[in-house]
Amino acid sequence: MPFGFGSKNAVHDVDNASPRSISISESQSAPLVTPQDHQSDAQAQGQGKGQGPAASSSEIVPTVRDITSEPPKSWKDNIANNPLLTAGVGVVGFTASLAVARKSVMFLADAVKRHYLIKLEIPIRDQSYAWFLQWIHQHQRNLAQANRGGIAQADAPHVSPFTSPIKYIFTRYTPRTHYLSVATTLSQHENGSISTSFALLPGIGNHIFRYKNAFIRMERTRELKNLDPQGIPWETISLTTLYAHRNIFTELLSAAQEQALKSQEGKTTIYTSWMTEWRAFGQPRTKRPLSSVVLDQGIKEKIVGDINDFLASGKWYQDRGIPYRRGYLLHGPPGSGKSSFIKALAGDLNYDICLVNLSERGLTDDRLNHLLSNMPTRSIALLEDVDAAFNNRKQKNEEGYSGANVTFSGLLNALDGVASSEERILFLTTNYKDKLDEALVRPGRVDMAVRIGLATEWQVEMMFQRFYGDEDAEMDPERKERVKELCKEFIDVLRASGAFEGETKGGISTAELQGLFVYHKHSPEDVVATAKAMVQAKQDN
Repeated sequence: MPFGFGSKNAVHDVDNASPRSISISESQSAPLVTPQDHQSDAQAQGQGKGQGPAASSSEIVPTVRDITSEPPKSWKDNIANNPLLTAGVGVVGFTASLAVARKSVMFLADAVKRHYLIKLEIPIRDQSYAWFLQWIHQHQRNLAQANRGGIAQADAPHVSPFTSPIKYIFTRYTPRTHYLSVATTLSQHENGSISTSFALLPGIGNHIFRYKNAFIRMERTRELKNLDPQGIPWETISLTTLYAHRNIFTELLSAAQEQALKSQEGKTTIYTSWMTEWRAFGQPRTKRPLSSVVLDQGIKEKIVGDINDFLASGKWYQDRGIPYRRGYLLHGPPGSGKSSFIKALAGDLNYDICLVNLSERGLTDDRLNHLLSNMPTRSIALLEDVDAAFNNRKQKNEEGYSGANVTFSGLLNALDGVASSEERILFLTTNYKDKLDEALVRPGRVDMAVRIGLATEWQVEMMFQRFYGDEDAEMDPERKERVKELCKEFIDVLRASGAFEGETKGGISTAELQGLFVYHKHSPEDVVATAKAMVQAKQDN
Protein backbone atom coordinates (compact mmCIF):
# COMPACT_ATOMS: atom_id res chain seq x y z
CA MET A 1 0.00 0.00 0.00
CA PRO A 2 2.06 2.87 -1.23
CA PHE A 3 -0.40 5.63 -0.12
CA GLY A 4 -2.69 3.93 2.39
CA PHE A 5 -3.25 4.35 6.02
CA GLY A 6 -3.56 0.63 6.39
CA SER A 7 -6.81 -0.06 4.48
CA LYS A 8 -8.39 0.56 1.09
CA ASN A 9 -11.50 1.98 2.64
CA ALA A 10 -9.68 5.08 3.71
CA VAL A 11 -8.43 5.73 0.19
CA HIS A 12 -11.86 5.11 -1.21
CA ASP A 13 -13.40 7.62 1.18
CA VAL A 14 -10.94 10.30 0.25
CA ASP A 15 -11.32 9.85 -3.48
CA ASN A 16 -15.09 9.95 -3.34
CA ALA A 17 -15.34 12.86 -0.92
CA SER A 18 -16.67 16.14 -2.19
CA PRO A 19 -15.22 19.43 -0.89
CA ARG A 20 -18.69 20.54 0.21
CA SER A 21 -19.39 17.28 2.02
CA ILE A 22 -16.28 17.04 4.08
CA SER A 23 -17.17 16.06 7.61
CA ILE A 24 -15.70 18.02 10.47
CA SER A 25 -16.60 15.58 13.14
CA GLU A 26 -13.03 14.42 13.39
CA SER A 27 -11.68 17.92 13.75
CA GLN A 28 -14.14 18.65 16.49
CA SER A 29 -13.06 15.61 18.43
CA ALA A 30 -9.28 15.88 17.91
CA PRO A 31 -6.89 18.72 18.60
CA LEU A 32 -5.50 20.70 15.68
CA VAL A 33 -2.14 19.35 14.42
CA THR A 34 0.26 20.51 11.69
CA PRO A 35 1.37 18.48 8.64
CA GLN A 36 4.83 18.13 10.14
CA ASP A 37 3.29 16.52 13.20
CA HIS A 38 1.49 13.95 11.02
CA GLN A 39 4.63 13.21 9.03
CA SER A 40 6.70 12.69 12.15
CA ASP A 41 4.07 10.43 13.62
CA ALA A 42 3.90 8.37 10.40
CA GLN A 43 7.66 7.92 10.27
CA ALA A 44 7.70 6.84 13.84
CA GLN A 45 4.99 4.30 13.22
CA GLY A 46 6.74 2.93 10.09
CA GLN A 47 10.02 2.49 11.84
CA GLY A 48 8.33 0.76 14.70
CA LYS A 49 6.69 -1.79 12.35
CA GLY A 50 9.65 -2.27 10.12
CA GLN A 51 8.33 -0.04 7.40
CA GLY A 52 10.05 2.86 5.68
CA PRO A 53 9.85 6.42 6.97
CA ALA A 54 7.81 7.68 4.06
CA ALA A 55 4.14 8.49 4.72
CA SER A 56 1.31 8.27 2.24
CA SER A 57 -0.42 11.43 0.98
CA SER A 58 -3.75 10.23 2.26
CA GLU A 59 -2.56 10.88 5.78
CA ILE A 60 -2.75 14.63 5.10
CA VAL A 61 -6.55 14.66 4.50
CA PRO A 62 -7.69 14.96 8.11
CA THR A 63 -5.24 17.74 8.62
CA VAL A 64 -6.70 19.73 5.72
CA ARG A 65 -10.17 19.37 7.12
CA ASP A 66 -9.00 20.69 10.48
CA ILE A 67 -7.33 23.74 8.93
CA THR A 68 -10.02 24.81 6.46
CA SER A 69 -13.06 24.29 8.75
CA GLU A 70 -13.82 26.33 11.97
CA PRO A 71 -16.55 25.12 14.34
CA PRO A 72 -19.78 27.32 14.16
CA LYS A 73 -20.82 29.08 17.38
CA SER A 74 -24.23 28.49 18.95
CA TRP A 75 -26.72 31.35 19.51
CA LYS A 76 -26.06 31.20 23.19
CA ASP A 77 -22.36 31.79 22.60
CA ASN A 78 -23.13 34.68 20.24
CA ILE A 79 -25.33 36.35 22.85
CA ALA A 80 -22.84 35.76 25.63
CA ASN A 81 -19.93 37.13 23.59
CA ASN A 82 -21.83 40.26 22.30
CA PRO A 83 -20.82 43.18 24.59
CA LEU A 84 -23.52 45.59 23.34
CA LEU A 85 -26.28 43.09 23.81
CA THR A 86 -24.98 42.11 27.22
CA ALA A 87 -24.82 45.76 28.32
CA GLY A 88 -28.35 46.40 27.06
CA VAL A 89 -29.70 43.42 28.94
CA GLY A 90 -27.93 44.65 32.04
CA VAL A 91 -29.42 48.13 31.75
CA VAL A 92 -32.90 46.74 31.23
CA GLY A 93 -32.53 44.45 34.18
CA PHE A 94 -31.23 47.25 36.38
CA THR A 95 -34.09 49.55 35.35
CA ALA A 96 -36.65 46.85 35.99
CA SER A 97 -35.12 46.22 39.40
CA LEU A 98 -35.35 49.91 40.23
CA ALA A 99 -38.99 50.02 39.12
CA VAL A 100 -39.84 47.00 41.22
CA ALA A 101 -38.00 48.48 44.19
CA ARG A 102 -39.79 51.81 43.74
CA LYS A 103 -43.18 50.13 43.55
CA SER A 104 -42.32 48.09 46.61
CA VAL A 105 -41.29 51.17 48.57
CA MET A 106 -44.46 53.01 47.52
CA PHE A 107 -46.60 50.03 48.47
CA LEU A 108 -44.82 49.78 51.80
CA ALA A 109 -45.21 53.52 52.40
CA ASP A 110 -48.92 53.35 51.61
CA ALA A 111 -49.29 50.41 53.95
CA VAL A 112 -47.52 52.33 56.70
CA LYS A 113 -49.71 55.38 56.11
CA ARG A 114 -52.88 53.31 56.23
CA HIS A 115 -51.99 51.43 59.38
CA TYR A 116 -49.76 53.78 61.37
CA LEU A 117 -50.60 57.35 60.28
CA ILE A 118 -53.73 59.51 60.40
CA LYS A 119 -54.36 62.58 58.26
CA LEU A 120 -56.70 65.53 58.79
CA GLU A 121 -57.68 67.89 55.96
CA ILE A 122 -58.91 71.44 56.64
CA PRO A 123 -60.32 73.28 53.57
CA ILE A 124 -60.15 77.05 53.33
CA ARG A 125 -63.92 77.48 53.57
CA ASP A 126 -64.09 75.77 56.93
CA GLN A 127 -64.01 78.02 59.99
CA SER A 128 -61.25 75.89 61.48
CA TYR A 129 -58.92 77.00 58.68
CA ALA A 130 -58.69 80.57 59.95
CA TRP A 131 -58.68 79.37 63.55
CA PHE A 132 -55.74 77.06 62.93
CA LEU A 133 -53.67 79.70 61.11
CA GLN A 134 -54.29 82.14 63.94
CA TRP A 135 -53.34 79.48 66.47
CA ILE A 136 -50.14 78.47 64.68
CA HIS A 137 -49.13 82.13 64.45
CA GLN A 138 -49.66 82.71 68.16
CA HIS A 139 -48.02 79.38 68.90
CA GLN A 140 -44.95 80.49 66.97
CA ARG A 141 -44.76 83.87 68.69
CA ASN A 142 -45.12 82.45 72.19
CA LEU A 143 -42.31 79.93 71.78
CA ALA A 144 -39.94 81.75 69.44
CA GLN A 145 -37.56 82.56 72.28
CA ALA A 146 -37.46 78.99 73.53
CA ASN A 147 -36.67 77.69 70.04
CA ARG A 148 -34.91 80.75 68.57
CA GLY A 149 -37.35 81.00 65.68
CA GLY A 150 -39.49 78.58 63.76
CA ILE A 151 -42.70 76.76 64.58
CA ALA A 152 -42.15 74.77 67.72
CA GLN A 153 -43.97 72.56 70.14
CA ALA A 154 -46.91 73.93 72.08
CA ASP A 155 -46.23 72.93 75.66
CA ALA A 156 -42.59 73.71 76.51
CA PRO A 157 -41.82 77.38 77.20
CA HIS A 158 -38.23 76.77 78.33
CA VAL A 159 -36.44 73.49 78.90
CA SER A 160 -33.04 73.21 80.55
CA PRO A 161 -30.49 70.82 78.99
CA PHE A 162 -29.39 69.83 82.49
CA THR A 163 -32.73 68.98 84.08
CA SER A 164 -34.41 67.43 81.00
CA PRO A 165 -31.77 66.64 78.36
CA ILE A 166 -33.99 64.46 76.16
CA LYS A 167 -36.82 66.96 76.15
CA TYR A 168 -34.32 69.72 75.50
CA ILE A 169 -33.04 67.92 72.39
CA PHE A 170 -36.57 67.52 71.03
CA THR A 171 -37.31 71.14 71.87
CA ARG A 172 -34.12 72.61 70.51
CA TYR A 173 -33.85 70.59 67.34
CA THR A 174 -37.45 70.36 66.22
CA PRO A 175 -37.53 71.08 62.44
CA ARG A 176 -38.33 74.73 61.83
CA THR A 177 -40.26 76.54 59.17
CA HIS A 178 -38.25 78.63 56.73
CA TYR A 179 -40.93 79.35 54.11
CA LEU A 180 -43.45 81.83 55.50
CA SER A 181 -46.37 83.92 54.29
CA VAL A 182 -47.63 87.17 55.77
CA ALA A 183 -51.09 88.29 56.86
CA THR A 184 -51.41 92.04 57.44
CA THR A 185 -54.01 93.36 59.87
CA LEU A 186 -55.13 96.97 60.29
CA SER A 187 -56.80 97.89 63.58
CA GLN A 188 -58.54 101.15 64.37
CA HIS A 189 -58.53 102.29 67.98
CA GLU A 190 -61.13 104.31 69.84
CA ASN A 191 -59.08 107.49 69.47
CA GLY A 192 -59.09 107.06 65.68
CA SER A 193 -55.49 105.92 65.31
CA ILE A 194 -54.72 102.93 63.12
CA SER A 195 -52.12 100.31 63.96
CA THR A 196 -50.69 97.64 61.69
CA SER A 197 -49.65 94.14 62.67
CA PHE A 198 -48.01 91.41 60.60
CA ALA A 199 -48.66 87.74 61.21
CA LEU A 200 -46.02 85.36 59.86
CA LEU A 201 -47.74 82.13 58.88
CA PRO A 202 -46.45 78.85 57.42
CA GLY A 203 -46.25 79.23 53.67
CA ILE A 204 -47.08 76.80 50.90
CA GLY A 205 -45.25 73.52 51.42
CA ASN A 206 -44.44 71.06 54.19
CA HIS A 207 -43.76 71.98 57.79
CA ILE A 208 -43.24 70.02 61.00
CA PHE A 209 -44.21 71.16 64.48
CA ARG A 210 -44.64 69.53 67.84
CA TYR A 211 -47.74 69.72 70.01
CA LYS A 212 -48.08 67.87 73.32
CA ASN A 213 -45.22 65.46 72.55
CA ALA A 214 -46.69 64.59 69.15
CA PHE A 215 -44.86 65.47 65.96
CA ILE A 216 -47.28 66.74 63.33
CA ARG A 217 -46.54 67.24 59.66
CA MET A 218 -48.36 70.20 58.16
CA GLU A 219 -48.83 70.51 54.41
CA ARG A 220 -50.32 73.69 53.00
CA THR A 221 -51.32 73.47 49.35
CA ARG A 222 -52.70 76.05 46.92
CA GLU A 223 -54.48 75.32 43.65
CA LEU A 224 -53.92 78.26 41.32
CA LYS A 225 -56.22 76.77 38.69
CA ASN A 226 -59.12 76.48 41.13
CA LEU A 227 -60.29 80.01 41.97
CA ASP A 228 -63.42 81.22 43.70
CA PRO A 229 -65.59 83.97 42.15
CA GLN A 230 -63.40 86.61 43.82
CA GLY A 231 -60.22 85.18 42.28
CA ILE A 232 -58.92 83.71 45.53
CA PRO A 233 -57.17 80.34 45.01
CA TRP A 234 -58.36 77.24 46.80
CA GLU A 235 -56.16 76.26 49.74
CA THR A 236 -56.02 73.24 51.99
CA ILE A 237 -54.12 72.41 55.17
CA SER A 238 -53.37 68.74 55.85
CA LEU A 239 -52.12 67.54 59.23
CA THR A 240 -50.50 64.10 59.57
CA THR A 241 -49.35 62.31 62.70
CA LEU A 242 -49.12 58.81 64.17
CA TYR A 243 -52.40 56.97 64.52
CA ALA A 244 -51.66 56.54 68.21
CA HIS A 245 -51.96 60.35 68.54
CA ARG A 246 -55.26 60.58 66.64
CA ASN A 247 -56.97 62.40 69.53
CA ILE A 248 -54.44 65.22 69.26
CA PHE A 249 -56.36 66.73 66.32
CA THR A 250 -59.47 67.31 68.40
CA GLU A 251 -57.42 68.87 71.17
CA LEU A 252 -55.55 71.09 68.72
CA LEU A 253 -58.70 72.34 66.99
CA SER A 254 -60.37 72.95 70.34
CA ALA A 255 -57.39 75.01 71.43
CA ALA A 256 -57.49 76.95 68.15
CA GLN A 257 -61.21 77.63 68.54
CA GLU A 258 -60.79 78.72 72.14
CA GLN A 259 -58.01 81.11 71.19
CA ALA A 260 -60.04 82.53 68.28
CA LEU A 261 -63.11 83.08 70.43
CA LYS A 262 -60.99 84.59 73.16
CA SER A 263 -59.51 87.06 70.70
CA GLN A 264 -63.05 88.10 69.72
CA GLU A 265 -64.32 88.54 73.26
CA GLY A 266 -65.89 91.95 73.63
CA LYS A 267 -66.17 92.37 69.86
CA THR A 268 -68.87 92.09 67.21
CA THR A 269 -68.11 90.78 63.73
CA ILE A 270 -69.90 92.33 60.76
CA TYR A 271 -70.40 89.93 57.84
CA THR A 272 -71.20 90.92 54.28
CA SER A 273 -72.14 88.68 51.38
CA TRP A 274 -69.49 87.61 48.87
CA MET A 275 -71.29 85.76 46.10
CA THR A 276 -72.80 82.76 47.91
CA GLU A 277 -70.97 83.01 51.22
CA TRP A 278 -70.47 85.33 54.17
CA ARG A 279 -67.15 86.99 54.91
CA ALA A 280 -66.06 89.20 57.75
CA PHE A 281 -66.05 92.86 56.76
CA GLY A 282 -62.94 94.43 58.22
CA GLN A 283 -61.88 93.72 61.76
CA PRO A 284 -64.31 92.85 64.58
CA ARG A 285 -65.77 95.94 66.23
CA THR A 286 -65.63 96.56 69.93
CA LYS A 287 -68.99 95.77 71.48
CA ARG A 288 -71.06 98.82 72.16
CA PRO A 289 -72.77 98.79 75.56
CA LEU A 290 -76.52 98.61 75.27
CA SER A 291 -76.76 101.40 77.82
CA SER A 292 -74.93 103.73 75.42
CA VAL A 293 -77.97 103.77 73.11
CA VAL A 294 -80.66 105.96 74.59
CA LEU A 295 -84.11 105.32 73.14
CA ASP A 296 -87.38 106.68 74.41
CA GLN A 297 -88.68 105.19 77.63
CA GLY A 298 -89.68 101.53 77.41
CA ILE A 299 -88.72 100.95 73.77
CA LYS A 300 -85.35 99.32 74.39
CA GLU A 301 -86.66 97.18 77.22
CA LYS A 302 -89.59 96.03 75.09
CA ILE A 303 -87.42 94.78 72.22
CA VAL A 304 -84.75 93.20 74.42
CA GLY A 305 -87.38 91.39 76.49
CA ASP A 306 -89.08 90.01 73.38
CA ILE A 307 -85.81 88.70 71.92
CA ASN A 308 -84.76 87.06 75.18
CA ASP A 309 -88.14 85.36 75.38
CA PHE A 310 -87.77 84.17 71.78
CA LEU A 311 -84.30 82.72 72.38
CA ALA A 312 -85.57 80.83 75.42
CA SER A 313 -88.61 79.37 73.61
CA GLY A 314 -87.04 77.15 70.97
CA LYS A 315 -88.69 73.97 72.25
CA TRP A 316 -92.04 75.75 72.51
CA TYR A 317 -91.87 76.64 68.81
CA GLN A 318 -90.78 73.13 67.89
CA ASP A 319 -93.53 71.38 69.85
CA ARG A 320 -96.21 73.47 68.13
CA GLY A 321 -94.73 73.25 64.65
CA ILE A 322 -94.20 77.00 64.38
CA PRO A 323 -91.20 78.23 62.35
CA TYR A 324 -88.55 79.28 64.83
CA ARG A 325 -87.71 82.76 63.56
CA ARG A 326 -88.45 86.31 64.58
CA GLY A 327 -88.67 89.50 62.52
CA TYR A 328 -88.48 93.12 63.69
CA LEU A 329 -89.08 96.37 61.84
CA LEU A 330 -87.51 99.56 63.17
CA HIS A 331 -88.84 102.66 61.45
CA GLY A 332 -88.38 106.34 62.04
CA PRO A 333 -86.51 109.41 60.80
CA PRO A 334 -82.80 109.26 59.94
CA GLY A 335 -80.38 109.54 62.85
CA SER A 336 -82.81 108.27 65.46
CA GLY A 337 -80.57 105.36 66.51
CA LYS A 338 -82.03 102.36 64.67
CA SER A 339 -78.75 100.90 63.40
CA SER A 340 -76.87 101.84 66.57
CA PHE A 341 -79.41 99.99 68.67
CA ILE A 342 -79.11 96.84 66.54
CA LYS A 343 -75.33 96.87 66.86
CA ALA A 344 -75.51 97.34 70.63
CA LEU A 345 -78.16 94.63 70.88
CA ALA A 346 -75.96 92.17 68.99
CA GLY A 347 -73.11 92.86 71.37
CA ASP A 348 -75.37 92.40 74.39
CA LEU A 349 -76.56 89.03 73.04
CA ASN A 350 -73.04 87.97 71.94
CA TYR A 351 -74.30 87.79 68.37
CA ASP A 352 -72.69 88.90 65.12
CA ILE A 353 -74.40 90.85 62.32
CA CYS A 354 -74.94 89.71 58.73
CA LEU A 355 -75.50 92.81 56.63
CA VAL A 356 -77.62 92.26 53.51
CA ASN A 357 -77.50 94.85 50.73
CA LEU A 358 -80.48 94.26 48.45
CA SER A 359 -78.93 96.58 45.85
CA GLU A 360 -75.73 94.57 45.55
CA ARG A 361 -74.63 93.72 42.03
CA GLY A 362 -75.37 90.16 41.06
CA LEU A 363 -77.70 89.51 43.98
CA THR A 364 -80.57 87.29 42.84
CA ASP A 365 -83.55 85.67 44.53
CA ASP A 366 -81.75 82.35 44.83
CA ARG A 367 -78.61 83.91 46.25
CA LEU A 368 -80.60 85.92 48.78
CA ASN A 369 -82.45 82.81 49.91
CA HIS A 370 -79.17 80.90 50.13
CA LEU A 371 -77.49 83.63 52.15
CA LEU A 372 -80.31 83.94 54.67
CA SER A 373 -80.42 80.15 55.01
CA ASN A 374 -76.68 79.80 55.63
CA MET A 375 -75.80 82.57 58.05
CA PRO A 376 -73.05 82.05 60.61
CA THR A 377 -74.27 80.75 63.93
CA ARG A 378 -75.44 83.31 66.48
CA SER A 379 -75.95 86.06 63.92
CA ILE A 380 -78.59 88.72 63.29
CA ALA A 381 -79.66 89.38 59.70
CA LEU A 382 -79.94 93.11 58.99
CA LEU A 383 -81.63 94.63 55.93
CA GLU A 384 -81.21 98.41 56.10
CA ASP A 385 -83.33 100.95 54.22
CA VAL A 386 -85.54 98.26 52.77
CA ASP A 387 -87.92 100.93 51.43
CA ALA A 388 -85.30 102.09 48.91
CA ALA A 389 -84.30 98.62 47.76
CA PHE A 390 -86.76 98.46 44.85
CA ASN A 391 -86.65 102.06 43.64
CA ASN A 392 -85.39 102.63 40.09
CA ARG A 393 -84.29 99.02 39.81
CA LYS A 394 -84.84 98.95 36.05
CA GLN A 395 -82.72 101.95 35.21
CA LYS A 396 -79.48 101.03 33.51
CA ASN A 397 -76.26 102.92 33.82
CA GLU A 398 -73.83 103.75 31.04
CA GLU A 399 -72.38 100.26 31.10
CA GLY A 400 -75.78 98.67 30.68
CA TYR A 401 -75.89 97.32 34.23
CA SER A 402 -79.44 97.11 35.55
CA GLY A 403 -78.63 96.68 39.23
CA ALA A 404 -79.52 93.80 41.48
CA ASN A 405 -82.01 91.21 40.32
CA VAL A 406 -83.82 90.58 43.59
CA THR A 407 -87.57 90.75 43.09
CA PHE A 408 -90.11 91.70 45.71
CA SER A 409 -91.60 88.21 45.63
CA GLY A 410 -88.09 86.78 46.00
CA LEU A 411 -87.59 88.86 49.14
CA LEU A 412 -90.90 87.67 50.59
CA ASN A 413 -90.03 84.03 49.91
CA ALA A 414 -86.62 84.47 51.50
CA LEU A 415 -88.23 85.86 54.65
CA ASP A 416 -90.83 83.15 55.24
CA GLY A 417 -91.06 80.91 52.20
CA VAL A 418 -90.86 77.14 52.14
CA ALA A 419 -87.07 77.20 51.81
CA SER A 420 -86.48 80.00 54.33
CA SER A 421 -84.26 79.23 57.29
CA GLU A 422 -85.18 78.88 60.93
CA GLU A 423 -83.47 79.85 64.18
CA ARG A 424 -83.08 83.32 62.71
CA ILE A 425 -83.43 86.86 64.01
CA LEU A 426 -84.14 89.42 61.30
CA PHE A 427 -84.16 93.21 61.53
CA LEU A 428 -85.52 95.53 58.85
CA THR A 429 -84.99 99.28 58.99
CA THR A 430 -86.70 102.03 57.04
CA ASN A 431 -87.16 105.76 57.23
CA TYR A 432 -90.61 105.61 55.66
CA LYS A 433 -92.84 102.81 56.81
CA ASP A 434 -95.75 104.03 54.70
CA LYS A 435 -93.75 103.20 51.56
CA LEU A 436 -93.55 99.51 52.43
CA ASP A 437 -95.94 97.00 50.94
CA GLU A 438 -98.35 95.49 53.44
CA ALA A 439 -97.26 92.01 52.38
CA LEU A 440 -93.76 92.75 53.67
CA VAL A 441 -94.80 93.82 57.16
CA ARG A 442 -97.49 91.24 57.82
CA PRO A 443 -97.13 88.92 60.86
CA GLY A 444 -94.81 86.02 60.16
CA ARG A 445 -92.40 88.27 58.31
CA VAL A 446 -92.43 91.18 60.74
CA ASP A 447 -93.53 90.11 64.21
CA MET A 448 -92.88 93.44 65.91
CA ALA A 449 -92.78 96.93 64.40
CA VAL A 450 -91.34 99.66 66.60
CA ARG A 451 -91.11 103.34 65.85
CA ILE A 452 -87.93 105.11 66.93
CA GLY A 453 -88.53 108.83 66.58
CA LEU A 454 -86.67 112.04 67.26
CA ALA A 455 -85.25 112.85 70.66
CA THR A 456 -87.64 113.48 73.53
CA GLU A 457 -86.96 115.51 76.66
CA TRP A 458 -86.26 112.33 78.58
CA GLN A 459 -83.70 111.18 75.98
CA VAL A 460 -81.97 114.56 76.00
CA GLU A 461 -81.65 114.45 79.77
CA MET A 462 -80.28 110.89 79.76
CA MET A 463 -77.74 111.66 77.06
CA PHE A 464 -76.62 114.91 78.71
CA GLN A 465 -76.09 113.17 82.04
CA ARG A 466 -74.28 110.29 80.35
CA PHE A 467 -71.77 112.61 78.68
CA TYR A 468 -71.19 115.06 81.50
CA GLY A 469 -72.64 113.78 84.74
CA ASP A 470 -73.23 110.39 86.26
CA GLU A 471 -70.52 108.56 84.35
CA ASP A 472 -67.78 110.40 86.21
CA ALA A 473 -67.83 108.97 89.74
CA GLU A 474 -64.96 111.21 90.91
CA MET A 475 -66.72 114.44 89.97
CA ASP A 476 -67.00 117.03 92.66
CA PRO A 477 -70.53 117.22 94.16
CA GLU A 478 -70.76 120.90 93.34
CA ARG A 479 -69.78 120.14 89.79
CA LYS A 480 -72.49 117.51 89.57
CA GLU A 481 -75.05 120.05 90.68
CA ARG A 482 -73.77 122.45 88.09
CA VAL A 483 -74.14 119.78 85.37
CA LYS A 484 -77.75 119.19 86.40
CA GLU A 485 -78.48 122.91 86.13
CA LEU A 486 -76.86 123.07 82.71
CA CYS A 487 -78.87 120.03 81.60
CA LYS A 488 -82.12 121.72 82.62
CA GLU A 489 -81.07 124.91 80.86
CA PHE A 490 -80.17 122.97 77.70
CA ILE A 491 -83.58 121.28 77.65
CA ASP A 492 -85.30 124.63 78.11
CA VAL A 493 -83.42 126.04 75.13
CA LEU A 494 -84.46 123.09 72.93
CA ARG A 495 -88.05 123.33 74.13
CA ALA A 496 -88.16 127.01 73.27
CA SER A 497 -86.96 126.18 69.75
CA GLY A 498 -89.84 123.74 69.25
CA ALA A 499 -87.57 120.69 69.16
CA PHE A 500 -90.07 118.59 71.12
CA GLU A 501 -93.22 119.54 69.22
CA GLY A 502 -92.93 116.70 66.69
CA GLU A 503 -91.23 116.04 63.40
CA THR A 504 -93.45 118.50 61.54
CA LYS A 505 -91.97 121.31 63.63
CA GLY A 506 -88.39 120.21 63.04
CA GLY A 507 -87.09 118.44 66.11
CA ILE A 508 -83.62 117.11 66.80
CA SER A 509 -82.31 113.59 66.37
CA THR A 510 -80.16 111.67 68.81
CA ALA A 511 -77.39 111.60 66.19
CA GLU A 512 -77.34 115.42 66.13
CA LEU A 513 -77.27 115.53 69.91
CA GLN A 514 -74.39 113.08 70.07
CA GLY A 515 -72.42 115.06 67.50
CA LEU A 516 -72.91 118.21 69.57
CA PHE A 517 -71.85 116.50 72.79
CA VAL A 518 -68.78 114.92 71.20
CA TYR A 519 -67.68 118.30 69.80
CA HIS A 520 -67.90 119.83 73.29
CA LYS A 521 -67.03 116.70 75.23
CA HIS A 522 -65.21 118.57 78.01
CA SER A 523 -67.47 121.60 78.44
CA PRO A 524 -71.24 121.38 79.03
CA GLU A 525 -71.28 125.18 79.22
CA ASP A 526 -70.17 125.34 75.59
CA VAL A 527 -72.96 122.95 74.63
CA VAL A 528 -75.58 125.24 76.15
CA ALA A 529 -74.01 128.30 74.53
CA THR A 530 -73.94 126.60 71.13
CA ALA A 531 -77.58 125.56 71.46
CA LYS A 532 -78.61 129.14 72.27
CA ALA A 533 -76.69 130.43 69.26
CA MET A 534 -78.35 127.88 66.97
CA VAL A 535 -81.82 128.79 68.22
CA GLN A 536 -81.12 132.48 67.79
CA ALA A 537 -79.86 131.92 64.25
CA LYS A 538 -82.98 129.94 63.45
CA GLN A 539 -85.25 132.68 64.76
CA ASP A 540 -83.37 135.33 62.80
CA ASN A 541 -83.97 133.41 59.61
